[in-house]
Amino acid sequence: MQPLDFITTARRLATGSRRGRPLETDLRRAISTTYYALFHCLANCCADTVVGGAGSNRSRPAWNQAYRALEHGLTRRRCDNLNMMSLFPADIQKFGESFVFMQRLRHLADYDPDAKGTWDLPLSRSAILQIIGDVEGAIRNFNRVPIPDRRAFAVYVLLAVRNS
Repeated sequence: MQPLDFITTARRLATGSRRGRPLETDLRRAISTTYYALFHCLANCCADTVVGGAGSNRSRPAWNQAYRALEHGLTRRRCDNLNMMSLFPADIQKFGESFVFMQRLRHLADYDPDAKGTWDLPLSRSAILQIIGDVEGAIRNFNRVPIPDRRAFAVYVLLAVRNS
């Protein structure tokens, strides 16, 4: 799964396949799919930086384990910890902000039938396309961060933080 493929799918959902306004369900799925672009980008980063990227002499089961180890709630809490996030480069901080924001939107889109076109859950094509573009930018910038910084972030979101 390529994270930017989720972005392509989200845009297709938000644009609609028929004349006029896209269905509300398509707009909600576009939000959810956009969140999963971030999630799978980070899961891929965790596996590649901790176990080894494509072309490396890596154990596929270990890579899969690292990929699947990423937890939605824990990652959001870690990204929401501004004291720790301030230790990372700006593009990782922006990625973390996007992660927290998109997880909140995804929960509204997936689980709150009363959240319709409110400030909390924008359900207009233009607003969602803007969000999708912002997330795409956050992913592209995150992927340009030097590997040692992305590895440190992967360790931060995957492993327990212990005081020494």
